[in-house]
Amino acid sequence: MNKPLPTDIASPEALTGIEEHVHARLTGLVGDFQLLLRDGGFVLRGRVHTYYAKQLAQHAVMEATSVPMRANENEVC
Repeated sequence: MNKPLPTDIASPEALTGIEEHVHARLTGLVGDFQLLLRDGGFVLRGRVHTYYAKQLAQHAVMEATSVPMRANENEVC
């Protein structure tokens, strides 16, 4: 069911794969979610309904990759 993610973090396939992983783990909890690459790490962006969902999104990314996270800019609305 889960396919391995590409190892090249700068590739569009890697970013898309991790974004899909987050969407699958947090179905209905994140909106407009996207990953950006900044300073060799990821920045999370999107909209969530709770601070808990914001934290879950961060942990889902950490599950999918060992690339450092630079910021979690998900907006709680």
